[in-house]
Amino acid sequence: MRIHVAALAAAAASLLVVATPAQAAAHQGGLHLGKIQYNSPGSDNRSNTSLNAEWVDIHNNTASSIQLSGYKLKDNTGYTYTFGTYRIGAYKTVRIHTGKGTNTAADRYWGRASYVWNNTSDKARLIKPSGTQLDSCSWTTSNNGTKYCH
Repeated sequence: MRIHVAALAAAAASLLVVATPAQAAAHQGGLHLGKIQYNSPGSDNRSNTSLNAEWVDIHNNTASSIQLSGYKLKDNTGYTYTFGTYRIGAYKTVRIHTGKGTNTAADRYWGRASYVWNNTSDKARLIKPSGTQLDSCSWTTSNNGTKYCH
């Protein structure tokens, strides 16, 4: 009877281990790139509306706000958005739009008159003021124009 109970306990434990990968992975901690809309919906007509439909989300998954002054967002070509004085709140997201607009706590605007992110292949990089890369996210195909980085 002991062998049978031990075998049942081992089988139950293995089922728990097998079930674990099916659970959703924990969201990445710290400051990181989130979702990127690299191909704005509709035709690429360079209107400000179309440019602002191209964007990158940056998440702060910490319990503290973070000063982003001097942080950079770059693509493969070298186009660079540099944060001015801006503090992202704890557990908040900021969206960087390619076009022009009025900056708010949740939305920042690059102010460009042309697109940044290539539709077929590119890489977004989040860089600290020291020059150290904090995070990156790349794509090689047009996955409906959207990339979930983490």
